[in-house]
Amino acid sequence: MGKAVSKANEAASTKAPPAERKAAGAHNKRKLVSLVVPVFNEQHAIEPFLLRIEAVFAPLAAQYDFEVVFVNDGSRDATEFAIRSRMQANPRLCLVNLSRNFGKEAALSAGIDHARGDACIPIDVDLQDPPELIPEMLTHWERGAKVVNARRSCRSDDGWLKRLTARAFYRIFNRMAEQSIPADVGDFRLLDKQVVEVVRDMGERVRFNKALFSWVGFETAEVTFKRPKRETGTSAWSYWRLWNFALDGIFSSTTAPLRIWTYTGGFLAILSFLYATTIFVRTLIVGVDVPGYASTLILILLFGGLNLFAIGILGEYIGRIYSEVRERPLYVLRSVHLGQEKK
Repeated sequence: MGKAVSKANEAASTKAPPAERKAAGAHNKRKLVSLVVPVFNEQHAIEPFLLRIEAVFAPLAAQYDFEVVFVNDGSRDATEFAIRSRMQANPRLCLVNLSRNFGKEAALSAGIDHARGDACIPIDVDLQDPPELIPEMLTHWERGAKVVNARRSCRSDDGWLKRLTARAFYRIFNRMAEQSIPADVGDFRLLDKQVVEVVRDMGERVRFNKALFSWVGFETAEVTFKRPKRETGTSAWSYWRLWNFALDGIFSSTTAPLRIWTYTGGFLAILSFLYATTIFVRTLIVGVDVPGYASTLILILLFGGLNLFAIGILGEYIGRIYSEVRERPLYVLRSVHLGQEKK
């Protein structure tokens, strides 16, 4: 009886109209796009974000399917509840809960590790990364680009101090780093699955993902946009956090500060030798001069400050070496909740 039913079903599928069989095949060939969304205390941003994402992918349904991988980075509000309450009705949602707040770089890495798509797009939940840019990014991807960067066309909405510091950071970083990063490009970009696999294999624990995405290479395209204001909430990035983030980016991407200090130390050593030679010769010819308290104090303070500065740079690298050799995981998972289609 079972064999008869099986043969009947097989015959029915064979006799299905060609148009229906073609449509079914097209559905199966849809490419999956993974949206990686780190969240921290963003309970009010979840609903408007999902509405915008659904609206963007609705016209693309014939060619693309998508999943949204939320990474809850130790939120203390109802962010987890806001996501899980929508997962029952939306099987495309996936929630990765970290055991505590590990920072955005670790959360982004956790999302990339759990993404299953043919392409991966890190995006902020506050809608300052406009989802409407995704179709243009997908067009570049279909044309062969493995990485599609989204670059801000202007920073007129930022304060003068933030514009100044951002410009200075990109200039200093690109002069010092072995591999430059594109200016005014954040985490919002499209990464092909091949690029994602390379990034996953990188073992750094002190991460600066912008530099990693640029380091891997591959063919790159670019789209531009004007960044809108946040839809809800306030940014958790203070100037102090941005400063530490910039230091992590520089010291994890290049050893140029050590090399610069080698040249500086050599130059100062030559000057010190010349000065000592001058004093020695002058003493032999003229005799012992009246000791100069001011000049002695200036030299002591100068070289003492330079030594402390050099030790500080060494300490930054030693601290990062310490973090690497401990081999602690980049993040710790508390739980993972997959959408119904993925179970």
